[in-house]
Amino acid sequence: MPFSTTAAISHDQTVPAGSRIENEDETVKTSDGSGASPGKEPRVCVIFATRGRAALLQQVVAFVGTQTVKPELIIVSCVSDDDVGTVASQPGVLVVKGRPGLTRQRNNALDHVPDGFDVVIFLDDDFLMHRTWIAEILKAMDSDASIACITGTILADGIHGPGYSFDEGRAILARANEVPDRLMVASTGGPYGCNMAFRARSIAGLRFDERLVLYGWQEDRDFGGQIWRHGGRVVRINTALGVHLGTKGGRVSGRRLGYSQVINPLYLAKKQTMPLFDALDHVIRNVVSNTVRSFAPESWVDRRGRLSGNLIGFWDFVRGRLTPERAEKL
Repeated sequence: MPFSTTAAISHDQTVPAGSRIENEDETVKTSDGSGASPGKEPRVCVIFATRGRAALLQQVVAFVGTQTVKPELIIVSCVSDDDVGTVASQPGVLVVKGRPGLTRQRNNALDHVPDGFDVVIFLDDDFLMHRTWIAEILKAMDSDASIACITGTILADGIHGPGYSFDEGRAILARANEVPDRLMVASTGGPYGCNMAFRARSIAGLRFDERLVLYGWQEDRDFGGQIWRHGGRVVRINTALGVHLGTKGGRVSGRRLGYSQVINPLYLAKKQTMPLFDALDHVIRNVVSNTVRSFAPESWVDRRGRLSGNLIGFWDFVRGRLTPERAEKL
Protein backbone atom coordinates (compact mmCIF):
# COMPACT_ATOMS: atom_id res chain seq x y z
CA MET A 1 0.00 0.00 0.00
CA PRO A 2 1.13 3.54 -0.42
CA PHE A 3 2.45 5.31 2.64
CA SER A 4 -0.62 7.20 3.85
CA THR A 5 -0.10 10.32 5.94
CA THR A 6 -3.71 11.10 6.61
CA ALA A 7 -3.72 9.87 10.21
CA ALA A 8 -1.34 9.45 13.09
CA ILE A 9 -0.18 6.00 14.11
CA SER A 10 -1.75 4.87 17.35
CA HIS A 11 0.26 4.71 20.56
CA ASP A 12 -2.19 2.23 22.12
CA GLN A 13 0.44 -0.49 22.05
CA THR A 14 3.03 0.55 24.61
CA VAL A 15 6.44 -0.92 25.29
CA PRO A 16 7.74 -1.09 28.85
CA ALA A 17 11.40 -0.13 29.25
CA GLY A 18 13.68 -3.09 28.64
CA SER A 19 11.00 -5.20 26.92
CA ARG A 20 10.35 -6.06 23.31
CA ILE A 21 7.20 -6.23 21.23
CA GLU A 22 6.37 -8.63 18.50
CA ASN A 23 4.20 -7.90 15.48
CA GLU A 24 1.30 -10.31 15.43
CA ASP A 25 0.07 -9.21 12.00
CA GLU A 26 1.18 -11.24 9.03
CA THR A 27 3.31 -8.91 6.92
CA VAL A 28 3.08 -9.18 3.16
CA LYS A 29 5.10 -7.42 0.52
CA THR A 30 3.12 -4.79 -1.36
CA SER A 31 3.57 -3.53 -4.87
CA ASP A 32 6.07 -0.90 -3.75
CA GLY A 33 8.01 -3.45 -1.68
CA SER A 34 7.48 -1.55 1.54
CA GLY A 35 6.42 -4.62 3.52
CA ALA A 36 3.43 -2.81 5.05
CA SER A 37 0.34 -4.90 5.64
CA PRO A 38 -2.65 -4.04 3.43
CA GLY A 39 -5.00 -1.61 5.15
CA LYS A 40 -2.39 -0.69 7.75
CA GLU A 41 -0.53 2.53 8.34
CA PRO A 42 3.24 2.16 7.86
CA ARG A 43 4.95 1.18 11.07
CA VAL A 44 7.62 3.70 12.04
CA CYS A 45 10.45 3.22 14.53
CA VAL A 46 12.61 6.14 15.70
CA ILE A 47 16.06 5.46 17.15
CA PHE A 48 18.13 7.70 19.41
CA ALA A 49 21.70 6.81 20.41
CA THR A 50 22.65 8.83 23.48
CA ARG A 51 25.13 9.19 26.30
CA GLY A 52 25.44 11.75 29.08
CA ARG A 53 22.56 14.01 28.01
CA ALA A 54 19.59 12.74 30.01
CA ALA A 55 17.97 16.16 30.53
CA LEU A 56 18.15 17.08 26.85
CA LEU A 57 17.08 13.60 25.75
CA GLN A 58 13.91 13.86 27.83
CA GLN A 59 12.98 17.12 26.08
CA VAL A 60 13.78 15.80 22.60
CA VAL A 61 11.85 12.55 23.05
CA ALA A 62 8.85 14.45 24.42
CA PHE A 63 9.05 16.74 21.37
CA VAL A 64 8.53 13.73 19.09
CA GLY A 65 4.98 13.75 20.42
CA THR A 66 4.25 16.90 18.39
CA GLN A 67 4.53 14.95 15.11
CA THR A 68 1.40 14.77 12.97
CA VAL A 69 2.38 11.15 12.27
CA LYS A 70 3.73 9.58 15.42
CA PRO A 71 6.13 6.63 15.52
CA GLU A 72 4.82 3.38 16.92
CA LEU A 73 8.09 2.75 18.76
CA ILE A 74 11.02 4.83 20.00
CA ILE A 75 14.23 2.96 20.82
CA VAL A 76 16.79 4.73 23.00
CA SER A 77 20.23 3.11 22.90
CA CYS A 78 22.39 4.12 25.85
CA VAL A 79 25.22 2.92 28.07
CA SER A 80 23.78 3.31 31.56
CA ASP A 81 20.55 4.24 33.34
CA ASP A 82 21.99 7.70 34.01
CA ASP A 83 21.88 8.42 30.26
CA VAL A 84 18.08 8.30 30.00
CA GLY A 85 16.51 9.65 33.18
CA THR A 86 12.72 9.32 33.14
CA VAL A 87 12.56 8.48 29.43
CA ALA A 88 12.70 4.78 30.29
CA SER A 89 9.25 4.93 31.91
CA GLN A 90 7.47 6.63 29.00
CA PRO A 91 4.91 4.66 26.97
CA GLY A 92 6.09 3.53 23.56
CA VAL A 93 9.79 3.78 24.50
CA LEU A 94 12.19 0.84 24.57
CA VAL A 95 15.54 1.44 26.28
CA VAL A 96 18.47 -0.82 25.41
CA LYS A 97 21.91 -0.66 27.02
CA GLY A 98 25.27 -1.70 25.62
CA ARG A 99 28.83 -0.66 24.90
CA PRO A 100 29.59 3.02 24.24
CA GLY A 101 30.19 4.43 20.77
CA LEU A 102 27.75 5.76 18.19
CA THR A 103 28.05 2.87 15.72
CA ARG A 104 27.83 0.24 18.47
CA GLN A 105 24.81 1.90 20.03
CA ARG A 106 22.99 2.26 16.72
CA ASN A 107 23.67 -1.39 15.91
CA ASN A 108 22.36 -2.41 19.31
CA ALA A 109 19.18 -0.50 18.58
CA LEU A 110 18.85 -2.13 15.15
CA ASP A 111 19.15 -5.54 16.80
CA HIS A 112 16.06 -4.66 18.86
CA VAL A 113 13.79 -3.36 16.08
CA PRO A 114 10.89 -5.85 15.98
CA ASP A 115 9.90 -7.52 12.73
CA GLY A 116 7.21 -5.85 10.68
CA PHE A 117 8.36 -2.22 10.81
CA ASP A 118 8.39 -0.37 7.51
CA VAL A 119 10.50 2.71 8.25
CA VAL A 120 13.46 3.13 10.61
CA ILE A 121 14.54 6.66 11.50
CA PHE A 122 17.80 7.65 13.19
CA LEU A 123 17.89 10.99 14.97
CA ASP A 124 20.61 12.59 17.07
CA ASP A 125 19.63 13.27 20.66
CA ASP A 126 19.94 16.99 19.88
CA PHE A 127 17.80 17.06 16.72
CA LEU A 128 14.33 18.62 16.67
CA MET A 129 11.88 17.68 13.92
CA HIS A 130 9.31 20.02 12.43
CA ARG A 131 5.90 18.60 13.35
CA THR A 132 5.39 17.24 9.79
CA TRP A 133 8.87 15.68 9.47
CA ILE A 134 7.76 12.05 9.61
CA ALA A 135 4.72 12.74 7.41
CA GLU A 136 6.94 14.30 4.75
CA ILE A 137 9.34 11.34 4.87
CA LEU A 138 6.49 8.92 4.26
CA LYS A 139 5.12 11.10 1.48
CA ALA A 140 8.52 11.11 -0.27
CA MET A 141 8.88 7.34 0.04
CA ASP A 142 5.39 6.92 -1.39
CA SER A 143 6.40 9.05 -4.38
CA ASP A 144 9.22 6.74 -5.50
CA ALA A 145 9.69 3.09 -4.54
CA SER A 146 13.41 3.27 -5.38
CA ILE A 147 14.09 5.73 -2.53
CA ALA A 148 15.80 3.78 0.24
CA CYS A 149 17.26 6.55 2.39
CA ILE A 150 16.13 10.12 3.06
CA THR A 151 17.75 13.00 4.90
CA GLY A 152 15.90 16.23 5.51
CA THR A 153 16.67 19.94 5.30
CA ILE A 154 18.34 21.67 8.23
CA LEU A 155 16.94 25.10 9.07
CA ALA A 156 19.76 25.81 11.54
CA ASP A 157 22.79 23.75 12.52
CA GLY A 158 24.44 24.53 15.83
CA ILE A 159 27.33 22.22 15.03
CA HIS A 160 28.90 25.13 13.13
CA GLY A 161 28.75 27.44 16.14
CA PRO A 162 28.33 27.38 19.89
CA GLY A 163 25.08 25.46 19.52
CA TYR A 164 21.43 26.19 20.31
CA SER A 165 19.47 25.51 23.45
CA PHE A 166 16.34 23.40 23.26
CA ASP A 167 14.17 26.49 23.57
CA GLU A 168 16.10 28.28 20.81
CA GLY A 169 15.70 25.30 18.49
CA ARG A 170 11.99 25.07 19.22
CA ALA A 171 11.61 28.80 18.50
CA ILE A 172 13.34 28.40 15.12
CA LEU A 173 10.89 25.64 14.20
CA ALA A 174 7.94 27.71 15.41
CA ARG A 175 8.87 30.42 12.93
CA ALA A 176 8.92 27.87 10.09
CA ASN A 177 5.16 27.74 9.75
CA GLU A 178 4.99 26.84 6.09
CA VAL A 179 6.51 23.66 4.68
CA PRO A 180 7.27 23.99 0.93
CA ASP A 181 4.25 22.97 -1.15
CA ARG A 182 6.30 21.20 -3.78
CA LEU A 183 8.40 18.18 -2.83
CA MET A 184 11.91 18.37 -4.29
CA VAL A 185 14.05 15.24 -4.19
CA ALA A 186 17.80 15.46 -4.83
CA SER A 187 20.24 12.57 -4.87
CA THR A 188 23.06 12.98 -2.37
CA GLY A 189 26.34 11.23 -1.63
CA GLY A 190 25.15 10.33 1.84
CA PRO A 191 22.64 11.20 4.53
CA TYR A 192 23.30 13.64 7.37
CA GLY A 193 23.46 11.40 10.43
CA CYS A 194 21.52 13.70 12.73
CA ASN A 195 18.36 13.00 10.70
CA MET A 196 18.05 10.05 8.37
CA ALA A 197 15.21 7.68 7.51
CA PHE A 198 15.36 4.29 5.83
CA ARG A 199 12.95 1.80 4.34
CA ALA A 200 13.36 -1.12 6.70
CA ARG A 201 13.73 -3.57 3.83
CA SER A 202 16.62 -1.53 2.39
CA ILE A 203 18.74 -1.96 5.53
CA ALA A 204 17.89 -5.58 6.30
CA GLY A 205 21.16 -7.18 7.36
CA LEU A 206 23.14 -3.93 7.20
CA ARG A 207 25.01 -2.60 10.22
CA PHE A 208 27.10 0.45 11.04
CA ASP A 209 30.85 -0.14 10.87
CA GLU A 210 32.01 -0.50 14.48
CA ARG A 211 35.60 0.25 13.50
CA LEU A 212 34.35 3.85 13.33
CA VAL A 213 34.56 4.31 17.07
CA LEU A 214 33.43 7.02 19.50
CA TYR A 215 31.55 9.80 17.68
CA GLY A 216 31.65 7.72 14.47
CA TRP A 217 32.66 10.51 12.07
CA GLN A 218 31.30 9.69 8.59
CA GLU A 219 29.48 6.60 9.83
CA ASP A 220 26.37 8.05 8.15
CA ARG A 221 28.16 8.33 4.82
CA ASP A 222 29.41 4.76 5.14
CA PHE A 223 25.94 3.41 5.96
CA GLY A 224 24.40 5.33 3.07
CA GLY A 225 27.21 4.10 0.83
CA GLN A 226 26.30 0.52 1.62
CA ILE A 227 22.77 1.26 0.41
CA TRP A 228 23.69 2.90 -2.89
CA ARG A 229 26.13 0.07 -3.59
CA HIS A 230 23.09 -2.22 -3.41
CA GLY A 231 21.18 -0.01 -5.85
CA GLY A 232 19.01 2.01 -3.44
CA ARG A 233 18.52 5.76 -3.85
CA VAL A 234 19.93 8.02 -1.15
CA VAL A 235 18.23 11.42 -1.31
CA ARG A 236 17.66 14.73 0.42
CA ILE A 237 14.23 16.36 0.46
CA ASN A 238 13.22 19.98 1.04
CA THR A 239 10.03 19.35 3.00
CA ALA A 240 11.34 17.47 6.07
CA LEU A 241 12.57 20.39 8.16
CA GLY A 242 14.52 20.31 11.37
CA VAL A 243 17.01 21.99 13.68
CA HIS A 244 20.27 20.40 14.81
CA LEU A 245 21.06 21.96 18.17
CA GLY A 246 24.73 21.01 17.95
CA THR A 247 25.00 20.47 21.71
CA LYS A 248 28.66 20.36 22.73
CA GLY A 249 28.41 18.36 25.95
CA GLY A 250 29.31 14.67 25.67
CA ARG A 251 31.45 14.96 22.53
CA VAL A 252 34.89 13.42 22.10
CA SER A 253 38.26 15.13 22.58
CA GLY A 254 39.74 17.29 19.85
CA ARG A 255 42.67 14.95 19.26
CA ARG A 256 40.45 11.90 18.82
CA LEU A 257 38.10 13.73 16.46
CA GLY A 258 41.04 15.16 14.50
CA TYR A 259 42.43 11.67 13.97
CA SER A 260 39.04 10.49 12.70
CA GLN A 261 38.81 13.48 10.35
CA VAL A 262 41.80 12.12 8.44
CA ILE A 263 41.64 8.36 8.81
CA ASN A 264 37.89 7.70 8.55
CA PRO A 265 37.27 9.20 5.07
CA LEU A 266 40.36 7.45 3.66
CA TYR A 267 39.21 4.19 5.24
CA LEU A 268 35.77 4.59 3.63
CA ALA A 269 37.38 5.30 0.26
CA LYS A 270 39.20 2.00 0.56
CA LYS A 271 35.88 0.31 1.44
CA GLN A 272 34.32 2.01 -1.61
CA THR A 273 31.49 3.52 0.42
CA MET A 274 32.86 7.02 -0.26
CA PRO A 275 34.42 8.18 -3.56
CA LEU A 276 38.13 8.98 -3.24
CA PHE A 277 37.58 12.57 -4.39
CA ASP A 278 35.01 13.14 -1.66
CA ALA A 279 37.29 11.56 0.95
CA LEU A 280 40.20 13.80 0.00
CA ASP A 281 37.92 16.83 -0.02
CA HIS A 282 36.76 16.04 3.53
CA VAL A 283 40.31 15.58 4.76
CA ILE A 284 41.73 18.70 3.12
CA ARG A 285 38.92 21.00 4.20
CA ASN A 286 39.10 19.89 7.82
CA VAL A 287 42.88 20.03 8.06
CA VAL A 288 43.02 23.47 6.46
CA SER A 289 40.27 24.73 8.76
CA ASN A 290 41.98 23.36 11.86
CA THR A 291 45.33 24.82 10.81
CA VAL A 292 44.04 28.30 10.06
CA ARG A 293 41.74 28.54 13.07
CA SER A 294 44.26 27.11 15.53
CA PHE A 295 45.82 30.60 15.67
CA ALA A 296 42.57 32.05 17.04
CA PRO A 297 40.36 29.08 17.95
CA GLU A 298 36.67 29.31 18.77
CA SER A 299 35.90 28.83 22.45
CA TRP A 300 33.73 25.79 21.70
CA VAL A 301 36.23 23.95 19.43
CA ASP A 302 39.56 22.35 20.39
CA ARG A 303 41.27 23.31 17.12
CA ARG A 304 44.79 22.56 18.32
CA GLY A 305 43.72 19.19 19.61
CA ARG A 306 42.07 18.44 16.27
CA LEU A 307 45.19 19.52 14.37
CA SER A 308 47.32 17.26 16.56
CA GLY A 309 44.97 14.38 15.74
CA ASN A 310 45.14 15.27 12.03
CA LEU A 311 48.92 14.95 12.10
CA ILE A 312 48.80 11.60 13.87
CA GLY A 313 46.30 10.43 11.27
CA PHE A 314 48.56 11.51 8.40
CA TRP A 315 51.50 9.71 9.98
CA ASP A 316 49.48 6.51 10.26
CA PHE A 317 48.29 6.89 6.67
CA VAL A 318 51.78 7.25 5.20
CA ARG A 319 52.76 4.12 7.13
CA GLY A 320 49.86 2.28 5.52
CA ARG A 321 47.74 2.11 8.67
CA LEU A 322 44.06 2.82 8.06
CA THR A 323 42.98 2.07 11.61
CA PRO A 324 39.96 4.18 12.58
CA GLU A 325 39.62 2.30 15.88
CA ARG A 326 42.93 3.83 17.07
CA ALA A 327 41.04 7.06 17.86
CA GLU A 328 39.66 5.35 20.95
CA LYS A 329 43.19 5.03 22.39
CA LEU A 330 44.44 8.59 21.76
